[in-house]
Amino acid sequence: MGYYNDHMQDENKRWKTNRRKTGLAGFIGAIIGALLVVFSVPFLYEAGLYSNFAGGQENPSTADDDNSSDEDLFTENQQNVNLSVNSDVTDAVNNVSEAVVGVFNLQQSEFWQEEETGQSQGTGSGVIYKVEGDSAFVVTNHHVIEGASQVEVSLSDERRVEAEVVGSDVLTDLAVLQIDAEGIDTVAEFGNSDNLNVGEPAIAIGNPLGTNLSRTVTQGIISATERSIPVDLTGNGQPDWNAEVLQTDAAINPGNSGGALINISGQLIGINSMKIAQSTVEGIGFAIPSTVAIPVIEDLETKGEVERPQMGIGIRSLSEIPSYHWQETLKLPTDIDSGVFVTNVAPGTPAQEAELKEYDVITAINGEEITDGHDLRKFLYTEAEIGETIEVTFYREGEQQTTELTLNAQQDF
Repeated sequence: MGYYNDHMQDENKRWKTNRRKTGLAGFIGAIIGALLVVFSVPFLYEAGLYSNFAGGQENPSTADDDNSSDEDLFTENQQNVNLSVNSDVTDAVNNVSEAVVGVFNLQQSEFWQEEETGQSQGTGSGVIYKVEGDSAFVVTNHHVIEGASQVEVSLSDERRVEAEVVGSDVLTDLAVLQIDAEGIDTVAEFGNSDNLNVGEPAIAIGNPLGTNLSRTVTQGIISATERSIPVDLTGNGQPDWNAEVLQTDAAINPGNSGGALINISGQLIGINSMKIAQSTVEGIGFAIPSTVAIPVIEDLETKGEVERPQMGIGIRSLSEIPSYHWQETLKLPTDIDSGVFVTNVAPGTPAQEAELKEYDVITAINGEEITDGHDLRKFLYTEAEIGETIEVTFYREGEQQTTELTLNAQQDF
C-alpha cells in the first residue's frame, strides 16, 4: 500500500507539471496568432481579400469593378433616405420660391426731417402669379401697400424694381402690383383651396422681418379651412366685416404678409395675411384662400377695384352706442334691440332716391333680419347684385316703414 501511495504522488506531480507547460504553450500560441491577424489585416485589405475571408462578398471582381467600400455604401444609403423624406417639400418650395418677392412701402416723411430719413419704409411679401408681355403681376396684401407714395419689389436675384399699384381692395385685404417682367422666369400656379383637407401639409414662404430673411420657408398643416375672423376696417374698434380665411400653424411673422401659402404640390392655395399676435397664442396664422383671391385679383387687374353693390349710406350698429340712445335719440320701440342706424346719406345715391334719412334704423332687407353692420355688408357683398332692387325695412320716429331702392356701385368703402 505504501508503494501505491508513493507512485500515485509522483504521477500527480508529473501530470500537473505537464498541464502547466501545455497551458503556457497554448497561451503563447494564442498571442502569436492574434499578432499575426492584426499585422496581416492591412495587407488583406490592400489585396481586396478581406471581404472574401469575412464572407462579405461572393464575387470579389464586382466589388473591385465598382470601387465601393463599406463607407461609400453607408454614405449612399444615407443620401437615399434623406431624398425620399424631403423630396416632396423641397420640390414644392423649388416650384414657387423664386416667385415670392419682397414688397416695400415707401412713404414720404415731413420736409423738416433729416435727409437720410426722408422716406419711411414698411416691408411685406408678394407673389408673382402672371407674366403677360413685358409686365409681371404680383399679388400682395392691401395693408402692405396702404398709404404708400411709392412701392418697390425685391426679386429673387436681389434686384429691386419699382412697382405700380394696379388696384387694391380693403375688404379682402388684397392688392395687385405690376412690374417689369425682365429676368422673371418663375410664376406661381394657383391651386384650389376648396379641395383642402384639415391636417394636410401647408408651406409658407415670405420675407419675415425684411430682406435679411428673404424667402424664408416654414412648414405646418392646414388647421381649419373655413374660419370667419372679425376685422375692423374703419379703426373705431368695432368689427366691420368678417374675413373668410384659412387657418394654419405654419409660422407667419411680420413681413410674411402677402406671401405664399402653398400645398405639397407647390400650388398657391392662399395669400398669407395675418396672425393672432398675443403672448399666450402660438401657431395660429391666417391666409386668404385662393378661391376668394382669384376673382378679386381679376377685378383689380381689369377695373382697378372690386365693384360691389352699395346703398350710399354710412351706418353704425345699435350695439356700438349706449342703449339709452335707442329710445331717447332714435325713438325706437322698447322691443327693438338690434339693427343699424344711418349716420349719413350720400347725394345722388340709391339711398337718397329711396328717401332714407339720418337716424333711420334698418332692421331687415328683403325680409332678412339685419342685426348689425356685418349682417348688412354680408347681404350686400355676397347675396345682392349691382342693379338689383331690394326692400328695406326701417324705423323712423318709432314707426316701422319700408322702401325700395336699386343698388349701384357708386360708394367706395
